[in-house]
Amino acid sequence: MNHTRWRLARERAATRGPEDEVEAVRAEIRMAFDLGQAVHDRRTELQISQTELARRARMTQPQISKLELGGTIPTLPLLARLASALDASLNIALDGDTSTVAFTPHAA
Repeated sequence: MNHTRWRLARERAATRGPEDEVEAVRAEIRMAFDLGQAVHDRRTELQISQTELARRARMTQPQISKLELGGTIPTLPLLARLASALDASLNIALDGDTSTVAFTPHAA
């Protein structure tokens, strides 16, 4: 992290109370879990293994596992690869601390 980004992060942290920080972390965890659940649901709907999804998305099986467990926040290019690998459109709705994640299957 460069000095400017570190200073901005420090200033933001100083303006928040401990409760705000905890709630922000909880919101991030919820969003990551929602995405992981959506990936898991679509993968099982397709009846493919984590290994097969990893192959299709150019990832590793442990990366898929971590994603499904809500342990990572993927980049936009990775989300695009996942949607393609799951033969679906990815729809994400963000409204404050609430998020909705859904994979909509492509028409056959």
